[in-house]
Amino acid sequence: MRRRPLIALAALLIITAGTSLAARQAPPALAENNGVAATAPLMGWSSWSFLRSGPTAAGIEAQADALKSSGLSSHGYSYVNLDDFWMACNSNGPEVDANGRWIANPATFPGGIAAVASHVHGDGLKFGIYVTPGIPQNAVLANTPIAGTSDAADGIANTSVTETNYNCKHMYGINYSAAGAQAYINSWADEFASWGVDYVKIDGVGAGDIPDVQAWSAALAQTGRPIALELSNSLAISDATTWSSLANGWRTTGDIECYCGSGSYPLTDWSNVSSRFSAAASWQPYGGPGGWNDYDSVEVGNGTNDGLTAPERQTQLSLWSLASAPLILGTDLTHLDAADVALLENNAVIAVDQDGIPADRVISSGNEQVFDKRQQNGTWYIGVFNTDASASHTFSVSLAQLGISGALNVTDLWSGRSLGTATGTYTATVPAGGVSLISATPAAGTGGTGELVSAQSGQCLDTRGSGTPGPYVYFPGTAEQIWPCSGGINQELSVTSAGELRTMGATECLDVYNNQAAAGTKVELWPCNGGANQKWTVESNGTIVGQQSGLCLDVQGASTAQGAALDIYTCTGQANQRWSWALR
Repeated sequence: MRRRPLIALAALLIITAGTSLAARQAPPALAENNGVAATAPLMGWSSWSFLRSGPTAAGIEAQADALKSSGLSSHGYSYVNLDDFWMACNSNGPEVDANGRWIANPATFPGGIAAVASHVHGDGLKFGIYVTPGIPQNAVLANTPIAGTSDAADGIANTSVTETNYNCKHMYGINYSAAGAQAYINSWADEFASWGVDYVKIDGVGAGDIPDVQAWSAALAQTGRPIALELSNSLAISDATTWSSLANGWRTTGDIECYCGSGSYPLTDWSNVSSRFSAAASWQPYGGPGGWNDYDSVEVGNGTNDGLTAPERQTQLSLWSLASAPLILGTDLTHLDAADVALLENNAVIAVDQDGIPADRVISSGNEQVFDKRQQNGTWYIGVFNTDASASHTFSVSLAQLGISGALNVTDLWSGRSLGTATGTYTATVPAGGVSLISATPAAGTGGTGELVSAQSGQCLDTRGSGTPGPYVYFPGTAEQIWPCSGGINQELSVTSAGELRTMGATECLDVYNNQAAAGTKVELWPCNGGANQKWTVESNGTIVGQQSGLCLDVQGASTAQGAALDIYTCTGQANQRWSWALR
C-alpha cells in the first residue's frame, strides 16, 4: 500500500495575474480504438524522402533488409512504408484492376505488392502502403463492378469533384450515400489485407475528405487485420478531434523535405525542422493513446546528406520524442552514417518518445524553446532548445515555472552523463540549433507532484477517462471529478509558480470552463495558456479559490459518489470544498 503524506496547500499555490482564454472548440470524439499504436507512436521508415518517385520492389526490400541488419529494428523501428509511385499510371491517372482498384506498376513491382510485403515480413517487420481519397477516373471510364455487389463505379463516383492526387492525378470524389460506396472501399481494404499490409497512409486529405477517412477507417476495421491508418498532410487543427477519432496518426504540417538539391539530398534543412516547434505546441493536446500528432519523417541517418548539423539532428529527434510523435525515418538505410545511427539507437531518447505523453511548451522566448513532461514514475523530461542556428546561448530555466520543487538529479539523455543536482533553476549552454535534453528525477519525494484529496470523501481529484473500451484518452474539455485514489497520471498534479495546477504529465491545466466566473461552472482539463481561469490559491482552511472568480473548487452537490463532478461555487468552508495535498 502507498503511503501518502498530507501537506498544506497554502505554500504551493501562488496568485498571479493572467490573460484571457481563447474561444473553445466543440467537445471531442473518442480516439481511434483499432488496437494499433494504443500506447505509443509508431516507429519505422518511409520511402518518400529518399526514394521519392523511384521506388522499386528491389529498393524497398533492400531498405527493409538494412533496417534489420543495421540493428535499428531491434530498437523499435518496425514499419517499412511504401509511399507514392507504386501504382501504374496512364494519361487518365491510376490504372485499375477489374474492380476499380489501383494496380502495381509491373515494371517496378513485377511480383506485385504482396511479394514485397512478404519479404518485409520475412525480416520481422511490418509493411505499409499509400493511397489517396476517391475513385480513379479509369474505374469510372470502364464502369468497373464493385467486388461482391451488383453496383459499379459510375454509380458511386462524383465526377464534379476532383480529389487530390499529387502525381498520378485523375481521382474523382465518391458519393458515400450511394449504394456500393462503402463496399468499394471495403474491397480495397480487403485486398490490402490479403497482401499483408499493416499500415495505410491516405495522402491529400483535407476537411472535405472526412467521409473518405470515415469509410477507410471502417473498411480497415472490417478486414479483421490490425492496420494502422495515417492521414496526410497539413491537416486542419480545427478538425483535430475528428482525425483523432478515425486514425492512428495525422500529419500536422507540410513536407519536411527541402527539395533544395539536384536529387534526394539534402533531405531537409533547418527551417523545415525549426518550423515544427509551433506545430508541436499547438497540436500537443490532441496526441495520445491510439492516435499521434505526426510532424513528418525523421531526416537523421545519412550524415551531412541529412541537411542538418549534428546539433540540429539531435534537435529533431529530441523535439519529435518530447512530442511523442511517430519516428518514421526518411533516410537511405543502405548507407547509414555511424554517428547518426548512434543517435537513432539512443534508447533513453526513444523512451522519451514512447512514454506516450506529448510534451507541453512552457517557454517560447527569443531563441529559447522549452518543452517538458512528467512520466508516471515521477521522472521529468525537459528539452531546452536554442533556435539560433548561428550561435550558442546559455539559458536558465526556473523549475518552479515548470511545476517542480526541491532538488533534482539531472542526466543528459544524449550523452548519458550525470549533470549533478539542480535546485530552483536548470542552466544549460546550448549549441547553435541544438538542445539540452535531460531527465530530472526528484532527489526526494515527488518534486512537488501529488494528488488533491477531498476532505469529505477521501477521494482524489481525477481527470475522467473517455476512451472506454480501450486506453484512456484525454482531450481539451474532459471533465474533472472525484475518484478513488489510484496514483494514475490523471490524478497527479504539479503546482507551478504561476499558480497553475498541471496534470496529465504536467501538460494540461485545471481550468474553469470557457473563462466563466459563475457559481456552478464546471472545472475541466484544458491546455495551459496563462489564463486567469487557470490560476488558483488556497485559504488557510484548505479551500482552493479560483483567482478569476473568487469561488471555490467544489464537489457538486457535496456528493461523495465516485465520479461526482467538480465545479466552482461560493466558498462555504465545508468539507466538499476542502482539499489536502498527498505526496506519493
